[in-house]
Amino acid sequence: MNLFGVLEVSGSALKAERIRAEVVAANMANAETTRTADGTPYRRQHVVFSSAAMEPINFAGELMSQAAAQSEPKIGGVQVSAVVQDPASTLRRYDPGHPDADKDGYVNYPDINPLTEMVDMMGATRAYGLNASAVQAEKGMLSASLDILKS
Repeated sequence: MNLFGVLEVSGSALKAERIRAEVVAANMANAETTRTADGTPYRRQHVVFSSAAMEPINFAGELMSQAAAQSEPKIGGVQVSAVVQDPASTLRRYDPGHPDADKDGYVNYPDINPLTEMVDMMGATRAYGLNASAVQAEKGMLSASLDILKS
């Protein structure tokens, strides 16, 4: 794997973790939203990661490509394959004065735990930071390689 491939992998991870952080922030911002445009309470969202498309290479194909000095096989990365809603993510609370209360005085609230969301946000932030550090290290290696070639 060359350095440009490593940059692509880290870049795809940066994008995926940014989306994850945005989804977590949306969950936190809507923790008390009892009515959305469709009339239902906000539903907690989850990010689903998957590996980015890679060309399938078997052992013989890899040997032939290396022997023929062809370009390296395409490498994958990470991508967000979906942002899904939690179907059963509502809590019923007794709040008879709320405008969205039913005839018994209960309101459906999103089942969003701020502690869980903060842990998810910390995970996304740390993963983003680690990938940003990897990109900086790769840039440093590229720069050092260019300096060696210049001399």
